[in-house]
Amino acid sequence: MDWRQLETFKGIDLNDSFILDWSHESDRLSFELEVSIWPDSAYNVEPKPDEYTCYRKAILWFENVKAVSGLKAKDAVITSTDAGGSVDYGNIDSLIVLNEGFVLEGDIGCIKIFGRELRFEIHT
Repeated sequence: MDWRQLETFKGIDLNDSFILDWSHESDRLSFELEVSIWPDSAYNVEPKPDEYTCYRKAILWFENVKAVSGLKAKDAVITSTDAGGSVDYGNIDSLIVLNEGFVLEGDIGCIKIFGRELRFEIHT
């Protein structure tokens, strides 16, 4: 199942969102994001004058993770710097839900996450 089919991501465009950081500790893998939010999301607000859509900080958690493969070290991923000086690790190209977990692909590589719990929270 593709992430677009999950109610959790209604009005969110992960393909237009940016990975700011990530952490893998014990049984949790988390990604700090700057997410692209569209009008059909309850979290949408008026975009800033220099933005074409609303962007807000968020976190994507995978909890009770049994194993993770393909997760690169941060210094092995090419970063981008925007005009304002903010650094990111690129976008999420896909997030697929499988029976045994998830596959997240993007500029940071192809990461297989074995575990069935996903949480997504937008900072308000």
